[in-house]
Amino acid sequence: MPILSATNSRRQAPVDFLPLQGTDYVEFYVGNAKQAAHFYKTAFGFQSLAYAGPETGSKDKVSYVVRQNKLTFIFTTSLRTGNLIADHTYLHGDGVKVLALRVDDANSAWKETTQRGGRSYMEPTTLVDKFGEVVLSGIHAYGETVHVFVERKNYAGVFMPGYREWTTRYNPPETGLLYVDHCVGNVGWNQMDPWVRFYEQVMGFRNILSFDDNDISTEYSALMSKVMSNGNGYVKFPINEPAEGKKKSQVEEYLEFYNGEGVQHVAIATKDIISTVTQLRDRGVEFLQVPDSYYNDLRDRVGHIDENLDPLKELGILVDRDEEGYLLQIFTRPVEDRPTLFFEIIQRKGAKSFGKGNFKALFEAIEREQSARGNL
Repeated sequence: MPILSATNSRRQAPVDFLPLQGTDYVEFYVGNAKQAAHFYKTAFGFQSLAYAGPETGSKDKVSYVVRQNKLTFIFTTSLRTGNLIADHTYLHGDGVKVLALRVDDANSAWKETTQRGGRSYMEPTTLVDKFGEVVLSGIHAYGETVHVFVERKNYAGVFMPGYREWTTRYNPPETGLLYVDHCVGNVGWNQMDPWVRFYEQVMGFRNILSFDDNDISTEYSALMSKVMSNGNGYVKFPINEPAEGKKKSQVEEYLEFYNGEGVQHVAIATKDIISTVTQLRDRGVEFLQVPDSYYNDLRDRVGHIDENLDPLKELGILVDRDEEGYLLQIFTRPVEDRPTLFFEIIQRKGAKSFGKGNFKALFEAIEREQSARGNL
């Protein structure tokens, strides 16, 4: 009988064929990039970073890049009609086009994902200027959303080749937003499981949490959700699908007004949600509100928390606990005229979950908004 080595006798951990370093940037296709960038600076506290347009060799589009800590947004507008950017904004309104992921090797990322069935969006492309090089590649995801793999280890410039530094006199103070915690996608009827398989098979993610219509439902509507996470947990993509209910769910409303599948919301981390939300509210960001009764038995439901209850109640911040700790979260109203894209502000105090205990209160708040729009 052969002698097994200690290594061979233990089950080998699966190799992460797509190691991700986190979210590199989120790119929005919008109707007016200059105004969008100004709004996110004013309302959310981003700072000017980089610009691309006709002056930098980009003849048919303009892009403004803003940053706050490790959070980078790009706003891109077409300068002409009859192209993919113009068609995207006409069909969807302002929305997320690119969820860009930082990698060490963009060539390998493209090769590994396309070999596993991913549909190529961009073959490996090297961009070069005097500050070095950035390698980009990408694959398609749900709807018209794409994942771009960004390799920037050999680049020392402000953002990437093709952009120049964008300096402005107007740079409001930041609001404590740190990085992308997770991004949620809405998909159509019976499409969640196919996209779960996509993230499992093509990108090596795993399903870490699942919620069905018993978890996420009210008297009128319901949805299902599964949370996909990469190997190191740096990137998480919950996926929502409508479920049968008496009336139209928030996912159905999104799909109707967005004209298809897409990113529903971006969750942004903060270390001090009371300070961050206070500043955002004072700058004009509007948040969903829950009834005061939500806070009546809050401490009985979630146990001890470090925060004073009064400012949480005054701001409408929700609290939930899991076996790892607790979290505080709040959701903006849609930031577009279409009831599509919104943002979540989240502070984790150990919790790894997504606020299951808040689902009912949250979705009732969303339903009140839907009813006011005549879309419930």
